[in-house]
Amino acid sequence: MRTIRHVVDERAKNDPNKVYMFAPEPKLELTYARLKADSVNFGKQLMKLGIRKGDKISFMMGNGYQTNKLFLGTMYAGFVVAPLNLLAQPSQLEYVMDHSDTKLVFFTEDQQGRVEAASKKVPRDIRLIRIDNDTEAIFPDEDLSEFTLPEVTEADDALLLYTSGTTGVPKGVILSHKNMVAGGAYTAQAHELTPEDRALCSLPLYHINGEVVTAVTPLVSGGSVVMPHKFSVSDFWELISEYRCTWFSVVPTIISYLTNATDFEGKNYTLDQLRFGRSASSALPPSLHKAFEEKFKISIVETMGLTETAAPVFSNPMDPSKRKYGSPGQAVGNTAKIIDKEGNEVPRGTQGEIMIKGDNVMKGYYKAADKTAEALEPDGWLHTGDLGYMDADGFVFVTGRIKELIIKGGENIAPKEIDEAFYQHPAVLDAAAVGIPDDQYGEEIMCCCVLKPDCACTEEELREHCKEYLGEFKTPKVIKVMDELPKGPSGKIQRLKLPDLVKRLEGDDGN
Repeated sequence: MRTIRHVVDERAKNDPNKVYMFAPEPKLELTYARLKADSVNFGKQLMKLGIRKGDKISFMMGNGYQTNKLFLGTMYAGFVVAPLNLLAQPSQLEYVMDHSDTKLVFFTEDQQGRVEAASKKVPRDIRLIRIDNDTEAIFPDEDLSEFTLPEVTEADDALLLYTSGTTGVPKGVILSHKNMVAGGAYTAQAHELTPEDRALCSLPLYHINGEVVTAVTPLVSGGSVVMPHKFSVSDFWELISEYRCTWFSVVPTIISYLTNATDFEGKNYTLDQLRFGRSASSALPPSLHKAFEEKFKISIVETMGLTETAAPVFSNPMDPSKRKYGSPGQAVGNTAKIIDKEGNEVPRGTQGEIMIKGDNVMKGYYKAADKTAEALEPDGWLHTGDLGYMDADGFVFVTGRIKELIIKGGENIAPKEIDEAFYQHPAVLDAAAVGIPDDQYGEEIMCCCVLKPDCACTEEELREHCKEYLGEFKTPKVIKVMDELPKGPSGKIQRLKLPDLVKRLEGDDGN
């Protein structure tokens, strides 16, 4: 029986005094024994509040000491953790809080206004609890002996994590305890992690990478994790040096920030213990990959994972001589195949849809049996929606996506959300957003639009309009006003044709 509770109990028994988590800002440490004790107490406190097995518990907080304890403790106690994305727009936050059936939301003071505003739009009562991320305890000490935590099995739900879909409505991915532990085990296997390894967590705990790769994986491998509030270019190398981190997991955007930063030279960092860095969540441009390694003399292992697979799917080998730039690597723990439109496996080197099977593949989408049936075959194979091919050595190369999802800096963005913001502008007739390659973010957003007759509007005016509706992060980097957009027989805009069409038009203009 492999559950989060089983793993924590095992570590607390075999190595109780070992520090599992270091929280730099308040200089707090959490041993495996304390993690177990706090998880038990946390679960009983929630039971006292009326929470029962399978109920959803949310948090809207940056990373930190309490965030990680909430994340693990909720699952340990037999409840389902449903993290809230700090980048969510108000409408998305309201949707997730409603759709997830969350019973309770923990939040820090900086998120209070957003959480309270969203909860008022949900047609049921949600308990809200404000906490300090850097305190040793959330609840006061008291006798809770009358409460007994429910039994937990590997088939029980552990995590409900929402990921953007092509429709703009987030989908709730249900991951079981079996899925979560398998995700941690596959990561540990891919990177040959031991109890001596220590990770730096640079990604948020509302992101599957931060959750599984750098929070759960150290539990499975018996290692430890350093948990700062958030990623910072200025603190990154200092934390690795001070806490003797042996590895880190980041996205290409962070690799770009670090590569382009100028404050590394001349610093007396201790990095001899650092074995490797790990890149995931979106494609790592080979030029950026090589530039980072040449500058820092630190090996980057490119990988690939999905929310639906509890993070890890593919990884390059640890031996640098066996890696292939431009590929997320080979299947580790999982089984992978490439299929054609009829569902038949294709020969090596032939493009098709990437399919995945393994103990880390999700149970399904919450309250969405139709979407679950589309994604999961009865025999357990998952449709990733990604196009690619597998070479003779089993390395997968991703060539595109069947789905039109945009992944910018590891964050999923639904094109329809961008479209709808454009349609809010009185001068816009047609609009379609699409992802385009970007060295810093992996992908950036381009939106092409057609203006209504007799309407005038500059690209800069449209950009300012987008910032108001979408925020800076989701505002398209490239905005093109066009005479018409490509459409199919049914009149549907063919957004995937836009990048090539724009290139042709620019070429015709002599640009």
